Parts: sequence; structure tokens; C-alpha cells
Amino acid sequence: MAELTGNKDAKNYGIGIPAKTEGFFLKGSCHYDWGMQDRLSRIFRPASGKTVMLAFDDGYIMGPTSGLERMDLSVVPLAEHCDVLMCTRGALRTCIPPVHNKPVCLRVSAGATILKELSDETVGVAIDDAIRCNASAMAVQVYVGSEFEHKTIANLTKVIDAGMRHGIPTLGVTAVGKQMVRDARYLGLAGRLIAELGAQFNKTYYCEEGFDTVVAACPIPIVIAGGKKIPEPDALGMAYKAIDQGALGVDMGRNIFQADNPIAMLKAVSAVVHEGEKPDKALDMYNTLKNEA
Repeated sequence: MAELTGNKDAKNYGIGIPAKTEGFFLKGSCHYDWGMQDRLSRIFRPASGKTVMLAFDDGYIMGPTSGLERMDLSVVPLAEHCDVLMCTRGALRTCIPPVHNKPVCLRVSAGATILKELSDETVGVAIDDAIRCNASAMAVQVYVGSEFEHKTIANLTKVIDAGMRHGIPTLGVTAVGKQMVRDARYLGLAGRLIAELGAQFNKTYYCEEGFDTVVAACPIPIVIAGGKKIPEPDALGMAYKAIDQGALGVDMGRNIFQADNPIAMLKAVSAVVHEGEKPDKALDMYNTLKNEA
């Protein structure tokens, strides 16, 4: 029996102090498992509650698009300046050194190119390979209103189910075909569908009228797509308006890596998203960094 003489009962049970039952900082995410919340905390900065994702998954449908001819030269220098890398597993393994320690949103839907009907997709990455890639999220394209709408919705639910088993969030990507109008009614329908089916966050497009209603009616975080390349002032303005109206991040590709100075543009976008910088100030920042370079 251990010697008890002189022992002091130093245990502190905190009697009378109630245990904290704090909610999670991210919209619609307070009831997820610990692993799911941990991965979401990598994607969305807890300090700001927002994210800047660098999208360079264009090649899976477009081939070597402008700015992504050599991902090892164009993307790798940008990695340290974004919050999340959004890419395919092939790009990740062949071009991105793992030393950056950035969370990865892995593109897992595939099956069509710009030469065919884009909505004819399938799930192209098994959950065990997403785990091997240490994915913090999996991205699935959903074509609401397109020819293969049902198939893409089935892809989404399949990935959500696999992600829930392993604590990996799913990003439902609102895909807009040539015949779809990017208005609040359509974007609201697509975003709500993606949320109701169980995705953890939604990537959609910004629209000038009614975007605040799209965000309000979607019970999960929304990040906006950068879309096609537009002038830098317009891209910064779009990011600001989206964040101001409730979006929790941006997922930009061509408006970053096709800019005159991609690093400067990425830093300017980050200032808008995380610091609430106004577009004109962010543009001054971009031009200053570009000129210094």
C-alpha cells in the first residue's frame, strides 16, 4: 500500500463551475463529429470564419488551360498564400510538395470534358484514396436542371455518405451549364438542394441581385466561384460584395493564376475576405505588390 502520510489532496474538480458547452464557429456545423469539425477548421480560419481557396482543378475538363500549363511553376509559388488547395489527385501527387501543409479540397467527380456533355459525371475517386491524399474535403459537381441532374445528385449523396463515415466534409459545387441562368432563384434552388442532401459547404456563383437571399436560405457556408477571368478591380469587387452579403469565402482560380501578378492578387483577395478590406484599398495593395515585384 502506498505511503499516505503527508500526501496532499491537490485535485481540483471545479465544483460549482459549469462545463462549457460552446457551439462551433461555423454556420450549420455545430452538430458534426470532432474530426469533421477539425477538418472544417482547417478550411475556414477560426479567427475570421472565412476561407480563400485556390482552385486549379480546371485541367480535369479543360486540359492545360492558360496559366496551368506547368502547375509546378504556376501553382506551387501560390500555395503558401492561400488557405486551401482545390485540385485533382493527379495534380496533387505530381506537382504539389507536401511540405506546404495546406488543407486539400479534393476534386472527386469526373467523367466528361468540354468536348462532351459536362453533366455526365461519376464519382472518380474512392474514399480510401481521398484518405491517402489526406483530403480535408471532397468536391462534387452538381448540375441542377441539366440532362444528367439525377446522376450528379446521386454522385453527391454517395460522396456525402462516405465522408460522414470518415469525418471528411463534402463540398457541393453548383455547376451552371450553358442553358442555366445565374440568378438568385436558380442559385438558391441549387444551394438549398446541396445543403438538404447533407453537404457541409456549397460553392456557387455570385449574382448581382438577390445574392443575400441565396446565402440566407442556405443553412451551410457558401463560398463563391471566381469563374472566368475578369479585370482585377472587378474580381476584387465581386469578392467584397459576396463577403459583405454573407458568403464565407471565395474559391478562385483563373482570377488568381491568370492575373498579371498572381501572388499579389491572392494577397489582395485574402485581405478582402479575412480583413474586410474595401475593393479600392485592395486594388492599391495589389498594384503596390505588383510594382514591387
